[in-house]
Amino acid sequence: MDKQTQTEVEAAVFRRLVEHLDANKDVQNIDLMILADFCRNCLAKWYVSAAADEGEELDYEAAREVIYKMPYQEWKANHQLPATQAQLDKLAERQQRK
Repeated sequence: MDKQTQTEVEAAVFRRLVEHLDANKDVQNIDLMILADFCRNCLAKWYVSAAADEGEELDYEAAREVIYKMPYQEWKANHQLPATQAQLDKLAERQQRK
């Protein structure tokens, strides 16, 4: 696979991941952090970092809007549930393993 095709495939995979996360708003960021050690906010940070690597300046909030498909505060108000103590305990345990 040539570099251009690889980049196009990687971009398509990223778009599919974002669509998948959007279709599964019930999956909470804390659950992603517990299970996979990344969440939607991590993706936004990686997006900002990748843009910077290419010499582009991208605001974190703008990157979050790409990932969440809406302003983060709107997503948070409509889809984010308060973390349970069990989730917080599991996240703390996960972070101790690092």
